[in-house]
Amino acid sequence: MESLRESGHKMKQKSKPARPKATIFDVAEHAGVSIKTVSRVVNKEPNVRQQTRDKVLESVGALRYQPNAAARELSGKRSRIIGLIYENAEEFSYLNDVFNGALGICEPAGFSLLLRPLTLPDPDIADRIRQFATNARVEGVVLPAPMGDLPGVAALLREMRIPFAAITPREADPDEINIHCNDEAASFSLTELLIEQGHRAIGFIKGHPDHGASAKRFAGYRRALKTHWIAYAPRLVRQGYFDFDSGRAATGRLLDLAEPPSAILASNDDMAAGAIFEARERGLAVPGELSIAGFDDTRFSTRIWPPLTTVRQPIIQMAQTAAALLIDKLNGRAPAAPRTTFECEVVIRDSTAPLC
Repeated sequence: MESLRESGHKMKQKSKPARPKATIFDVAEHAGVSIKTVSRVVNKEPNVRQQTRDKVLESVGALRYQPNAAARELSGKRSRIIGLIYENAEEFSYLNDVFNGALGICEPAGFSLLLRPLTLPDPDIADRIRQFATNARVEGVVLPAPMGDLPGVAALLREMRIPFAAITPREADPDEINIHCNDEAASFSLTELLIEQGHRAIGFIKGHPDHGASAKRFAGYRRALKTHWIAYAPRLVRQGYFDFDSGRAATGRLLDLAEPPSAILASNDDMAAGAIFEARERGLAVPGELSIAGFDDTRFSTRIWPPLTTVRQPIIQMAQTAAALLIDKLNGRAPAAPRTTFECEVVIRDSTAPLC
């Protein structure tokens, strides 16, 4: 007579390994739809096309998917979460306004705003965003610059069928929400102000090359020079990266020229602050010996000395609009204006003055 141990051992040998249970992710991939669509079908929610519903139910049957095994995934409730994916820059003051603007729209609409910083460049950015979007169950995503300029990010969100709103992308996507500022026109006006003050040798510090707005601000500078018959001088242009240190370094190289500029236009306020610091370190009076202008009108533009001449970009309103249009889209109301452009305003303060 077999012992219980021997009998049990034989039974274990004959039993087949348990088949892994299908998940909602398996069903979504098999059917070629989003996780949210699977949830709607299984929970018998309306507003799903019959063809899509049939496709999902076919995948559920083929994979022997058991919804009750994943009750949390298929609770049938919307997450009402908006993700905000941004570059984790040490400086870049406009992000604070982006956060406040988006949050000010999400909360009254009953949505939570979940932040996800990323450090660029990142070879694993697609995996990190996929994990974030899946684990957090985000319904939509806001992409401040430069996230909207990274082709892989937009492509991934489309693949996952997650709507997004991009702030100041380099190229406007006709199928997505795009929020822009008229950077080129604003940079033109700011350069023209310096020209009207008598400056002809005007240095320019470019913004980060990954940001679409950088090229537009540089184009405005070039157009203003051309309009006023001032020859473009490549020696007066230096690359910056939208932070204090790169602004200071670029200013140093400009001031080391045999014929330095009498004015410097930096592509954002952080770099303009670095320019003021470098000028003062060299004993130059701002604006008496060197005029300096920035871009964005961030909070600290009035807290440095002298207060900064800059461009007022309505960052909070832009973020509010991005969040509001995205929520409208998620709630089934097609955005009235997928591409929205805001005008900017030149704000004259004490960091610029007529050339003596």
